[in-house]
Parts: sequence; C-alpha cells; structure tokens
Amino acid sequence: MSGGAGDRLLKLAAAYAPVMLLDEQEPFVPVRCGVTLLEASGPSPSFRRELRFDPAEVSSVIEYAVYWDYDIGHLYDLEHVWVYLGHQGEVVRCEASFHGKFFLGLLPDRSNLEDGRRPVLHVQAGKHAFGAMPELFRLLPDGERAGMELAGEGGVLVPDLFRGTFATDAELDELAARHLQAFRFRPSHRYRRYEWPADAFAPWSALREEIPRRMNALLARLRAEAE
Repeated sequence: MSGGAGDRLLKLAAAYAPVMLLDEQEPFVPVRCGVTLLEASGPSPSFRRELRFDPAEVSSVIEYAVYWDYDIGHLYDLEHVWVYLGHQGEVVRCEASFHGKFFLGLLPDRSNLEDGRRPVLHVQAGKHAFGAMPELFRLLPDGERAGMELAGEGGVLVPDLFRGTFATDAELDELAARHLQAFRFRPSHRYRRYEWPADAFAPWSALREEIPRRMNALLARLRAEAE
C-alpha cells in the first residue's frame, strides 16, 4: 500500500472508529487495530466469514481487527468490528464479533451511533467480545467466573490464521495460565470510555506481521522468567 493510500485509510479508520466502553476492572488494553477497506463483497482477511453487501446501498466496509496480547482466558485475542458505509459516507450498519460469531452493532434506534458515524460498543470484561448493550454480558453462564475461576484455562491460543508463525506446548500453556491468573478480577459492570492512542491504527497487513513477533517475544519471556 502506497504512503498516500495508507494515510487515507488510517484517516478514514479514525473517523469511523468504534467507541469502546471497557469495564472499570478491565486489566488489559488493545495493542493495535488492523484496518482493511473492502470495496466489494468477499472474504474477510482476518475473520472466518464472507462480507456480502448490495453495492447499490453500500460503497465499502471498514474492517477493524482489534488485537490484544491477553484475553483473561488465554494469550492472543483478535476481535472485530465492521462498519458499512453508504455512498454519502453515512453508516448503513455495523456488526461486531462475539466469541467467534458476530452480532449487529447498532441498536434498532441507532442511539449508540456517536456523531452519526462511530458505533458505541461495550466490551466484555477480560474477554473482549462486543455488545451494543451491556446487559448481554450478564446473560453469559460463565460471565462472572471468566475473570476469576476460569482465568488462564485456555493457555496460549494459536489460531489457524497464525499457525506456523508461533506455537505452544504443555509447558507454555501452563506458564500462560499462571501468568494470566495474576490478573484475576471480577467485572464491575460499570464502563469507561477507551481513547484510541495516536498509533492505534495500522493496515491489517502490518498488524498481521506484528502479531507473530509480539507473541514469540511474549512466549520467550515467559520461558525465560520460569528458568
């Protein structure tokens, strides 16, 4: 991607970036947000789904791939928001990831669309699934236990997208579990606004290269600290 095109993409991404509301007890913050602009229906570059839309209604889709080093249950976490833009720059609709699936990101009355362009989304404490309404997280059977009794149970998550670029084993899974258990907490169900830092957004291609470097460095550090 050329410098000019990349700059335009990041400027567009910042203009429509979701407003994330984090639980007051959330122990983690996102590392980076990889951005893709899709101008035709096709596969997501970072999520197992096809993005399909009517070009008469939608001009493009901004995909936000929000990367966290930590989920309270495992190392590595990648969550998604999709903002569909009309031909006049209006937000037609929004979708947001939820534990490998996705929900609509706008309420029926669109009252969680800030300034007519930024979806306001609550973030599940420690797990980082998105919801247009916070009550959704109170309905999860393990929602209250995820940050305490279940902390670290997933060890190191290695998704198919990154298979071959970093790896885990029984020792690393145990080290990751112990490391994550140091962050155990109970959700408050009170929320604060997260402010995206100036360097938050990057083209997805750049983030895809950054994630394995970060994960390999993190796993090497865990091994070194255990020696």
